[in-house]
Amino acid sequence: MVCPRAALGPGALWAAAWGVLLLTAPAGAQRGRKKVVHVLEGESGSVVVQTAPGQVVSHRGGTIVLPCRYHYEAAAHGHDGVRLKWTKVVDPLAFTDVFVALGPQHRAFGSYRGRAELQGDGPGDASLVLRNVTLQDYGRYECEVTNELEDDAGMVKLDLEGVVFPYHPRGGRYKLTFAEAQRACAEQDGILASAEQLHTAWRDGLDWCNAGWLRDGSVQYPVSRPREPCGGLGGTGSAGAHGGANGGVRNYGYRHNAEERYDAFCFTSNLPGRVFFLKPLRPVPFSGAARACAARGAAVAKVGQLFAAWKLQLLDRCTAGWLADGSARYPIVNPRARCGGRWPGVRSLGFPDATRRLFGVYCYRAPGAPDPAPGGWGWGWAGGGGWAGGARDPAAWTPLRV
Repeated sequence: MVCPRAALGPGALWAAAWGVLLLTAPAGAQRGRKKVVHVLEGESGSVVVQTAPGQVVSHRGGTIVLPCRYHYEAAAHGHDGVRLKWTKVVDPLAFTDVFVALGPQHRAFGSYRGRAELQGDGPGDASLVLRNVTLQDYGRYECEVTNELEDDAGMVKLDLEGVVFPYHPRGGRYKLTFAEAQRACAEQDGILASAEQLHTAWRDGLDWCNAGWLRDGSVQYPVSRPREPCGGLGGTGSAGAHGGANGGVRNYGYRHNAEERYDAFCFTSNLPGRVFFLKPLRPVPFSGAARACAARGAAVAKVGQLFAAWKLQLLDRCTAGWLADGSARYPIVNPRARCGGRWPGVRSLGFPDATRRLFGVYCYRAPGAPDPAPGGWGWGWAGGGGWAGGARDPAAWTPLRV
């Protein structure tokens, strides 16, 4: 429909001009470049909300601004009686409250208390500042502006830098219901990955031939190197146009989350602390791993922490070590033949016998925690002696200078 020029007020012309700018802007703003502002017109034509197109990107522990501005097409309106509300989309038709402001009254809800506040950069700024970003903050947020009977809303997507990793417990593959997969990821310092995160990981080379739960309740798996046991060499079972010779994300669709069992694809982000490999004077059984790390002011690293250290801190170590779930793994940034083959990644030895197999241990030290045993110290039994078939008690370890 074409409207006569006289029917358009200054505010409408302003909004239309921004709409033309959006149409001429390249799709998908790149990180590090100034974002194009997206204008969404309310049905009433009175309140107009602006949000950033695409997504904003942060990491765990970071601070991010979720951009949102509004204006009125009619100059008679003021900003005093405006209600600003931020909610998070948890399901297509379900929202959880994040932050509400009405004049001088502001309130944050749930886990956002103490972390969320308005940016307050002049009249019409409804942007939300979110501090100490957590893994659970990932997702879509709605900014809603209401004045009397008029309202408009815009959507902002918050993405996190991080890494997707496949996971199954000691009991074996395909043992987890959806709820159990959620708990397993949380126990390993992660959350269930989204379909978008898995697709990004596949594009970065993730290749895993076992299906796992995702956050939306679907079951999928990424294949970067097609082969017959992993969905075949053709496009059958692949995601969209990403099958064929280039592999793809195989998709089982949405499954019964209380009865069917699969593995899990977890996601974790930036580490606030540091993962390091601890090699005691002698390799230890799993029962000695926690004490060895505790003696260095640390805890046995979780699987997600090791993946984050490999991906984001470039930890590269060609030596297997215990992790908190009883598995033994090691991270490879620079592939070499004697360290597991041609591809970078976190190698896994599965879940070795916790009493008979001996390894070093990967430890995680939280920020600010001191190292009570700096370089030059190790751990063993005073008086020397060998392992003696496992008769030595790790609880009797004492610090020994090496």
